[in-house]
Amino acid sequence: MSDLIREILEQGKTLAVVGLSSKTMRPSHGVADYMQRHGYRIIPVNPHEQSVLGEKGYASLDAVPDPIDVVVIFRRPEFVPEVVEAAIRKGAKVVWMQEGVIHEQAAERARAAGLKVVMNRCILKEHAKRFVAERI
Repeated sequence: MSDLIREILEQGKTLAVVGLSSKTMRPSHGVADYMQRHGYRIIPVNPHEQSVLGEKGYASLDAVPDPIDVVVIFRRPEFVPEVVEAAIRKGAKVVWMQEGVIHEQAAERARAAGLKVVMNRCILKEHAKRFVAERI
């Protein structure tokens, strides 16, 4: 059986992190910092942030000029459908909803548009489980 999450983490090196905060105590900041330290390019998407982790921030996914592999969502479920629509418009390959972020209809919409979907999982934990454990 193939490991979809491993495949996503090996192929998707540009992560647009929706809801990324510059506040170091926020889960979004810790997760993005970890992923950046493990070789991923982080694109902060938050209308309240100019830059996070040394990367220029964008007010929305639509404002990001570069290609995006994975859209990592740190927003409440009611905001997920609009993020998914933007991810589809941007041509992202994957929508990743962090732990506690569940929206079945938005997930179905993303899948119908050809995107892979991970829901209610932490990208840091999934990366650590697959790649950091191998190095020990």
